[in-house]
Amino acid sequence: MTTLALKYRPRLLSDLVGQEGSVKALANALKRAKESGRIHQAYLFAGVRGTGKTSTARILARALNCAEGPTATPCGVCDPCRAAEQPDQNLDIVEIDAASRASVADARALREQVQTRPAFCRYRVYIIDEVHMLSTEAFNALLKVIEEPPPHAIFVLATTELQDVPDTIKSRVQIFPFRLIPVGLIEGRLKHVCEQEGVEAEGNSLRLVAEAGQGSMRDALTILDRVIAAGDGKVLEEAVREQLGIVSAHLVQGVMSALAIGDTAALVEACRELNEQGADWATFWRELVLAFRDRLEQEARAARGPQDLLRWARMLQLLLSRERDLRDSSLPRVVVELALVTAAQLPHLAPLDALVSGAPARPSGPPAGPPPVPSRAPQAAPAPEGPRRPAPAPAQHRAQAQHPAPARPHAPQRPDPSAPPQLRMACSEALRSLPGLRVLGTAPQMATDLRWEPPVLRFRFPANVRQTLQDLEREQANPHVLGALAAVLPGLKALEIRFDDAPASAEEERPEDRLRREPGFQELLRLSGGEVMEIRREG
Repeated sequence: MTTLALKYRPRLLSDLVGQEGSVKALANALKRAKESGRIHQAYLFAGVRGTGKTSTARILARALNCAEGPTATPCGVCDPCRAAEQPDQNLDIVEIDAASRASVADARALREQVQTRPAFCRYRVYIIDEVHMLSTEAFNALLKVIEEPPPHAIFVLATTELQDVPDTIKSRVQIFPFRLIPVGLIEGRLKHVCEQEGVEAEGNSLRLVAEAGQGSMRDALTILDRVIAAGDGKVLEEAVREQLGIVSAHLVQGVMSALAIGDTAALVEACRELNEQGADWATFWRELVLAFRDRLEQEARAARGPQDLLRWARMLQLLLSRERDLRDSSLPRVVVELALVTAAQLPHLAPLDALVSGAPARPSGPPAGPPPVPSRAPQAAPAPEGPRRPAPAPAQHRAQAQHPAPARPHAPQRPDPSAPPQLRMACSEALRSLPGLRVLGTAPQMATDLRWEPPVLRFRFPANVRQTLQDLEREQANPHVLGALAAVLPGLKALEIRFDDAPASAEEERPEDRLRREPGFQELLRLSGGEVMEIRREG
């Protein structure tokens, strides 16, 4: 019984799918050969398995020897065309498997055989498959005859490993690349085959078969043959998944939904179900990554916000990063469970700026509404703690009792100026809110002494960071800077900035301090709006 891969093997250049570039070039070469009577005599077809290299070599032999040829459309009825249908019985089409005939003796025998003229065709065509398997000595023996072949000999070399073919051979042949066939083209060909065979295909089943072919038409047809046998003459999606070890689409979508809402219990249960089904973990992982990729594309086409897109992209990146661990591990289930649980928690992690500023943790997903606008009115804020004021006189108490002050809305709690860590954090957050001056947010953390003595905020820095903080010196009287700080330190009127007198010697100066003083580095921080969060020494 003939398999589908053999029955539907291409017999004309127009039958080849997904190799338009090579087909067009060969058709033009045959047309020129017909007009001029001359044709190149050595070709090299290179590409992955199942993309049509050997089939194209046979088609080329048929096109060259057709009674009406050379032509890109052989008649199919003349003696050379009919003989080309059975290359094993055609003396003028010689197929050689280099994997089994790789010795120098075989190459020398071929060199002698080439001198024999064709039996009844125009050309004798030598098709050498897997040519990269020849030994170095065999390549050297073959080189001369390929460089200067007799006029009746045509050589077609085929290989899946172009890099293993010597440059001396590649420089003497015309190279035609055979690329992976797109999934859509394979699916279309499979539909055509099913229609010709009277086979009913269900839903998305042929798409799964096409994807399993991984760019090889022959592999896809072989899988289709197996699936038809398993489905009693039908192509059923469930049979395809069972034959290929693909988990059900329902389970994959369930895992995606659980990841989206952070349901770790559902993820652990899905892994248990996969283990009971005996699913191949690598295949499941591939299906899940492809499903995530499709979801990310949908989100991008729907013009979702950056938080939504980043959320899906981060989860997809995590899944991709665990692929190698899955291949190398002897406990694939543990790798899958760990990666899924980790990915499920990504949307619930606090943003980095919240961790740095000490703000309450908030999920990194899209915000529920617009952020509140902070009030910058100093008069609405409670007075900062400081030296105790004299108690009011009794008359003042009576006046306040008779005319109570109107109730004011509850203001947010201000930092305690007597607590340096809280003061540093509050000042850093206020300075980071300044557009174009966010780099100033690191200044409070760099100060060796920071004091709030109303109405002045006093900074003291080591001498070796003066170059780094030149922006703070220049902007210390900027009303925007003072206003931002006054929002957390009501009553602030001025900044006082001092540097230690004794600069550190070159020997004592730290590398990070020299980096901070670099004008180019400071310019980069200014243009990018970035800030130095951490400096690490390597080596």
